[in-house]
Amino acid sequence: MDITYNKNGMLISAVSEFNLDQTLDCGQCFRFDKADDGSWRGVAGGCAIVARSTAGGILIEGAASDDGEFFKRYFDLERDYAAIRKSYLAHPALAPCAEFAPGIRILRQDAWETLISFIISQNNNIKRIKGIVSRLCALLGEPIGGGEYAFPSAGVIAAANEDDLAPLRAGWRAGYILDAARRVHGGEVVLDDIARLPLDEAQAALRVIHGVGPKVADCVLLFGMGRTDAFPMDVWMKRAMATMFPGNTAADFGEYAGIAQQYIFHYARMNPEMCKTL
Repeated sequence: MDITYNKNGMLISAVSEFNLDQTLDCGQCFRFDKADDGSWRGVAGGCAIVARSTAGGILIEGAASDDGEFFKRYFDLERDYAAIRKSYLAHPALAPCAEFAPGIRILRQDAWETLISFIISQNNNIKRIKGIVSRLCALLGEPIGGGEYAFPSAGVIAAANEDDLAPLRAGWRAGYILDAARRVHGGEVVLDDIARLPLDEAQAALRVIHGVGPKVADCVLLFGMGRTDAFPMDVWMKRAMATMFPGNTAADFGEYAGIAQQYIFHYARMNPEMCKTL
């Protein structure tokens, strides 16, 4: 992996198993939208950026000259996905999933933003989730340029009430958003501490928040805390596990179960006929 800078931004090159489209369009992140020119415009690390695939690698426009370490972590660039995926190709049922989108990487997003985003995701579709998240940032976040807004802090949201959040059109999720903000801001839920707990304890610690069940807790652990042992189970995953992996559990996929989960989830969502028995 190489990170260099030029007048256009930061260039990430010499990284295998990394496809920008597959990574940003597999349901793990709601702050990016694809533009007509093929680039992805959104927010990462509190900065408005444009990310695009080029002949030389992935170009990040809007990144500062000292953002290299952040993006290494954000895109999980130092993990050997080639070796992980190779081990999955030996599994007859998992191989098609790992082959379908070999460039997926698990983003390491901000844990607080991930918590609220996946509370919003419940019984929702990706377009509407993105809309609610965008309206939340515009309503309570600080402008950061490029027409974008930073994700509001727990303290800012905690000071609001459900009437204040009505413009989000989040419905019953507004109460859950406020409960999460108040528990995090008040110190009852300390996300940095939860990230270091054994998996079952971390799941339980997140589930004290109203509206956080097993799926949301595991999404926060996987996409916001880098816990690749977490294995979120939504309707797509339940169908996929029942039809493609009967009798299997997360434990059967090893220490990188969360990476396997994302291959399976994206494959199932893009190929619904493979999971049509439920």
